[in-house]
Amino acid sequence: MDLKKYRMVYFIGIGGIGMSALARYFKSLGLEISGYDRVSTSLNDELETEGMKIHFEDSINRIPVSIIDNTNRDQVLIIYTPAIPSNHSELNYFRNNNYQIYKRSEVLGEITKSKFSIAVAGTHGKTTTSSIIAHILKYSGKDCTAFLGGITKNYNSNFLLANKGNENSPVVVEADEYDKSFLTLHPDIAVITSMDADHLDIYGDKNMLEENYRKFSRQVKSTGKLFAKQGLGFKENSYSYSINTDADFKAKNIEINNHQYVFDVEGILGSINGLSLGLPGIHNVENALAATAVAQYLGIENNIIKEALKSYSGVKRRFDLRFCSEETVYIDDYAHHPEELRACIQSVKELYPNRRITGIFQPHLFTRTRDFVDGFAKSLSMLDELILMNIYPARELSIEGITSEIILDKVTIPNKRILSDKEILKEIENTKTDVLLTLGAGDIDKLVEPIEHILKDKARVKI
Repeated sequence: MDLKKYRMVYFIGIGGIGMSALARYFKSLGLEISGYDRVSTSLNDELETEGMKIHFEDSINRIPVSIIDNTNRDQVLIIYTPAIPSNHSELNYFRNNNYQIYKRSEVLGEITKSKFSIAVAGTHGKTTTSSIIAHILKYSGKDCTAFLGGITKNYNSNFLLANKGNENSPVVVEADEYDKSFLTLHPDIAVITSMDADHLDIYGDKNMLEENYRKFSRQVKSTGKLFAKQGLGFKENSYSYSINTDADFKAKNIEINNHQYVFDVEGILGSINGLSLGLPGIHNVENALAATAVAQYLGIENNIIKEALKSYSGVKRRFDLRFCSEETVYIDDYAHHPEELRACIQSVKELYPNRRITGIFQPHLFTRTRDFVDGFAKSLSMLDELILMNIYPARELSIEGITSEIILDKVTIPNKRILSDKEILKEIENTKTDVLLTLGAGDIDKLVEPIEHILKDKARVKI
């Protein structure tokens, strides 16, 4: 793959969080960017504002003339996401007409191949951890280019570009285990945050998922280093980190101060006292610890790391505090796995003790719902009140008997029900809310701004 020869890039699934970061990268190089996506979203609106041509109908007739022109074929790169179905007419047109077609992960592997790269993997925590690392690098002046799996609030983007003159600075990437995408990467530094069972439609079982994580760990360059959460079993050429047990890097003296965690780091590269992360959540202490360990390894001064963490604003939809008044707190989170839900709800209970917590959860994928129904029910039973939405199918066809009702039936709290989007908004408008959570990775995000507006309007009326 010679990326320098392309003049145009066409994305099939351009609005995905990983795909849009790549689109922004190629746009920064001055290439002509266009693509297809299934639905119009705020992110797609941003890409169009940035000069990319996007359409929302799977139709060969909607592909730009410059892409479809056979005389330009050698200058056109087609990038697609594995979430695109095999019967997609545009993808098959390009396949049948001998265009140069690559998966997103393959292109990301090519971009990072000749760069000093930092890859963050894990079934949970990789987006926050990678964005903290990128922020520390930016803040410290070491700089970086970064491909992130979420919109970082400090930069309002999922793609960060190194400043002019810093083209040889590190590249930070989120290493996605879906479709074994992370096996295209050969990083200088890798982080593995977790290996809980997930994507069993790809791996079959947890053992196979763990084996592929081990393959990924072996792809770290011999001159580099792996940073792995303590207990995951990595020993060769690796450092461990933990907030609960002894490790090479350990967070200790953890306290809650003004709804935020303050902690010390003690490790083989020195100690840092009084670290304060600019967002709540005990799981984020662990993510910050991993990022701090990487930053120390890269030689960034401890006082700079401390200042950078304090100024870090978080990632949209990752423990995202959307509204806060004396009466109501509203947090939005991307949690879509039982362990992510448990961590999020537990953190909320610690930060807001003795307050009533209502969770709105949208299950993501029929296969994930089928595989983890018991885990979902157990985590959601930590709430005081549960509102379920119907399953968001994403790339999947429905599976007979797999609905949100199978989760609802197993949840043990009495106050539980399934509501539509409109019913949810009406419920929030007419009911007093204490602590409210929206949870899920589907299109539940379209409810976030309406809910925020309702809560702000209710606060104004009271005033």
